[in-house]
Amino acid sequence: MTREVFYTDQAPAPVGPYSQAIAASGRMLFVSGQIALEPGTGAMVGGDDVEAQTHQVLSNLKAVLAAAGASFADVVRTTVFLADMEDFARVNAIYATVFDEATAPARACVQAARLPKDAKVEIDCIAVLP
Repeated sequence: MTREVFYTDQAPAPVGPYSQAIAASGRMLFVSGQIALEPGTGAMVGGDDVEAQTHQVLSNLKAVLAAAGASFADVVRTTVFLADMEDFARVNAIYATVFDEATAPARACVQAARLPKDAKVEIDCIAVLP
């Protein structure tokens, strides 16, 4: 896989752990949106705690990536869906623990009217397989 991060001062600087743009080549992996379901039981983790849910979502993404032979380092794009944009800073802080700001994927973050199973956060991603 080849991966190159692009930044320009002619567009707004990122306001979090994401890149303005990434060029990548290789076999693409499109990972469906993950919510805070515990793999063994299918039960929602964290209740109304968006931070606990975010940790589980990232754990689920990590597991799917690993099943394909990839890791967070191979992710080039994410979409973060929040039930409440007021949770942005808390989710962003946890998100930053798995994506290094210098090489973080491109990202969009939106507030959704409602997420599956009334989740507080859902994240999907695109990775390039090594």
